[in-house]
Amino acid sequence: MRDVHPFLVLSPRAFNEKTSLVIGLPMTTAAYNADNPFAVAVGQAQGRKAALTSYILCHQPKSFDWRLRAAKPHPLGTLDVGLFDQVCACLNQIVRLV
Repeated sequence: MRDVHPFLVLSPRAFNEKTSLVIGLPMTTAAYNADNPFAVAVGQAQGRKAALTSYILCHQPKSFDWRLRAAKPHPLGTLDVGLFDQVCACLNQIVRLV
């Protein structure tokens, strides 16, 4: 996968730095996710896909070694608290964290 792939990191920074891993959820602009009950719309994409809606895929939690992949923080920074809470509530329907 040569392209840049946005990813919402859920794991805390201390864990990420100690283990070199991040745990989180992938993001996409695939329009068919508008009907997906486990995809949370988080606004318009940036860059060449700016006309599209970005979705966080709560049903696809993943982990990867961010150092090995030379991952960098997204230029937009953190997700709005309300949207983050919505993503966590959706994920909780699947894995029951709380």
